Order: sequence, then C-alpha cells, then structure tokens
Amino acid sequence: MREIIGNIVFWPNTKKTFLLILILAIIATTGCTEENSSDQPEKTTVVVSIPPQAEFVEKVGGEHVETIVMIPPGASPATYEPTSSQLKELSKAEIYVKVDSGLPFEKVWLEKIKDLNDDMLFVNSSKGIDLRPMGEGMDPHVWNDPNNAIIMVDNIYKALVEVDPSNEETYTQNRDSYTEELKSLDREIQETLENKSGNSFMVYHPAWGYFAERYDLNMVPIETEGKEASARQLSEVITFAKQENITIIFVQSQFSTQSAEAVAEEIDGKVVKVDPLARNYTDNMYKVTEAFREGLK
Repeated sequence: MREIIGNIVFWPNTKKTFLLILILAIIATTGCTEENSSDQPEKTTVVVSIPPQAEFVEKVGGEHVETIVMIPPGASPATYEPTSSQLKELSKAEIYVKVDSGLPFEKVWLEKIKDLNDDMLFVNSSKGIDLRPMGEGMDPHVWNDPNNAIIMVDNIYKALVEVDPSNEETYTQNRDSYTEELKSLDREIQETLENKSGNSFMVYHPAWGYFAERYDLNMVPIETEGKEASARQLSEVITFAKQENITIIFVQSQFSTQSAEAVAEEIDGKVVKVDPLARNYTDNMYKVTEAFREGLK
C-alpha cells in the first residue's frame, strides 16, 4: 500500500530509504559547515589607542588582523574613558599598540589595561622617534609627520611577526608597500608646501608640531598644556596674528572652538577644521595639506 507525504508518493520500501537519505544529507551538510568554519584562519586581535594607528595595523596585517580602537572618532584623548564593552574586548587581544609618546589617555589607562590581560604584547609604536618637547612634557602627536608614521608602521610590523610568524612574508610585503605610500605622501606634502616655508599658522590645540617641524612651518597654539588661554594670552595671540597676517585658525572636533572663534572674530579671520585623529590616515593627510596650503599666507 502506498503512502503520500506532502506531494511525494512512497511505496512501502521507499519511505525508510528516503528518510535515511534525508538524515545522511543533514549530517553531511552539518559536517561541511563545521569543517568550513574550522578552515577559517584565526585573526590576530590588535588594540590601538587612536584611530590613525588602526590604518597602520590594517595596512600591514591585512586580512590576518582584527583591530580594536580604544578612542573612537570625535573623542578627546585627554578626557575619554573606555566603555565596559571595550575593556571586555581587551581580554581576547594578542597585541596592544601604544603611541607611548605622552598621550593623556595612555597615562591614565595603560596600567589598568595591562592588568586586564597579562598575555597581551604591549608595543611602543614610537620607539625610534625623536620626541619634541611641549610645555613640561613631550608632544604626543608623533603620527602627524609621515616619516614618524613609517617608524610606527615598522614597530607594528615587528610585533605582528613576533605574534604570528607564519604570515611574516605577507606582513613584510604589506609593510614595504605601505611604506612607499607614506614616502610618496611625504614628498607630495613637501612639494605642496615648499613655498610656504617659514610661515606661521594658528591652531587651537597644538596637534601639528611634528608636521610644522617637518615642513618648516611655525605653529602658534591658543591652548597650551591642555588649558584654556587666559585673557592676557588671548590678547597676545591676537596681536601676533595681526602682525603675521594670520587669518585662518585650525581647530579639531575633539575640542571646544569657543576661544578660536573669539580670536578669529578679532582678526577678521575664520576657523577651519582639520582632524589629526582620522582613521583614514593617508587620505586625511592629503586633505590636511590642502587646508594648510589654502590657509597659509
């Protein structure tokens, strides 16, 4: 006697056969799924303090890395506190790439972060860079000179090879390729700003000291050592700006622009935003250079 299930007609001996085939198919599919899942190579999880470092890591590591950025876009390295979910993510990371040049966030949080993961390799990405003085400490904004970025990239490369030597050849090729990109960036900035040599520019937060030093410019900050300028200091800044015919004040979204706008009004100038913490480092530096070219007299 035949039996009908759905639209399929089964004869007595075929129903069991069909069910057996169905079960075997499910097992085979599950097995393939698990096999494919296990075939996926594990990525090295790398934590960085600031967004520009993420590009450095990803350009070298490529598909072999997963990056976690502690200070998100728009946040200030001077005041940001990591979320509980960020701190939880640190437990699975193999590498932490420090700026290690005096970044306020790292001064406050680095020792606490170390306590969360004893196995994590901590890398000083500024190793080999000559730090410039700023106030009573050192200027932490090392990455804003492409030549310093090249050094940081090489330090990251060495850490990736140490943790994941099986992909050394890929990391080497990626590092060399990205280094050429950064060298090209440096050359183009030099060519773009060569007729601006010796010119002064005004900023709210002094994030562009290494950039100024590299391309022979003079940075005049409104804020110093993380403190708002006093009335006397603002008066001095305004006088200097008028003497030097400065009409552009560069600011960044991570800080208040109130003082910069007050100065701009006094000198009949304008405020222009440039971001020293953009994740797309190379593209951003081209945009910054164009802003400087247009803003410098």
